[in-house]
Amino acid sequence: MIVHDLSVKTKNHSYDIQIGSGLHKQLVQSLRELGITQQQKLMLISDSHVGPLYAGRIQDQLCTAGYEVGTCFVPAGEASKSILQYERVVGACLKFGLDRKSVILALGGGVVGDLAGFVAASFMRGIPFIQLPTTLLAHDSAVGGKVGINHAMGKNLIGAFHQPLRVIFDVDTLSTLPLRQLRSGFAELIKEALIWDVSFVGWLENHQNALLGRDPSLLCEAIYRGCRIKATIVEQDEKENGIRAILNYGHTIGHAIEACAGYKHYTHGECVAIGMVSAVYLGQWVLKTPPAVIDKTIRLIESFGLPTQFSLPCSDDELINLIKHDKKSTSGRLSFILPKQLGHVEMVEHVQEALIVQALQVIRGG
Repeated sequence: MIVHDLSVKTKNHSYDIQIGSGLHKQLVQSLRELGITQQQKLMLISDSHVGPLYAGRIQDQLCTAGYEVGTCFVPAGEASKSILQYERVVGACLKFGLDRKSVILALGGGVVGDLAGFVAASFMRGIPFIQLPTTLLAHDSAVGGKVGINHAMGKNLIGAFHQPLRVIFDVDTLSTLPLRQLRSGFAELIKEALIWDVSFVGWLENHQNALLGRDPSLLCEAIYRGCRIKATIVEQDEKENGIRAILNYGHTIGHAIEACAGYKHYTHGECVAIGMVSAVYLGQWVLKTPPAVIDKTIRLIESFGLPTQFSLPCSDDELINLIKHDKKSTSGRLSFILPKQLGHVEMVEHVQEALIVQALQVIRGG
């Protein structure tokens, strides 16, 4: 049952985001609505955790309806956003006989969505794909068309903009999500609230216990509100030439921590949470962000069981170097999205390196 349905309408693309329960059971109907026929081969890309849980049922349903469906699973985890796994998935697509009319189905979290989306963007110069997110964190990455893989020098440095045909979020998949991954997903929802919607900040505060308890109706509402914020921003700036950059709040230092940790010790959401704490302190020093904003930000992050500090054997110089190679930096200039007030952030260029080091000291744990 579809609980929420909203549209993303950019200059060149338009697609729906469907959020609800039991949506995987309606995939045949979705394919027909999108005009995808049995003459078009489908490739279902997933990972070693999600694939065994859901891929078989989806494949059986589609095959029963007359579709020819191949599968390709990658190892679960950020390490699969790599050139090696990209080549492996492309090889599977070629072996299965995909052509320019074929469709890729991305079943999984953000890693699978980013990797499968990039395969779709580049395979035979671009084929359609559908996002089937299975983690709370992926409500963010599945919307907006940013797809890509990592490089040894940084996160998401190889990628493209490639909008999906549709995003279908079946919240039933969240029932099998480990608690740590569920908490991680709330980091992106907190981010969306802090950059855009003060009322959403209050809503998250008021429903924190029920959300962590996986109340289905509240999870649908939270995902809808987060997706609506992102859709509103993406519609104004599809290729991140302006306002879309604010969606990177917490990600500059967050990505550096992820890379320094080898994408192992912290989840993406945990790194974003820590990055938002560093950003709010930078905001106080650069934009005179009120102390109350710092307090509320930290309390909200902590209330969802997310970290506000990190502990890694990484020097300040290593982290600064990673920040300089972040795709949001230009010509080595250190640019950040910083909060001015709750619900309002600004892009600040040329942030002094000394202030960044100071912010790193604040978020370093023992």
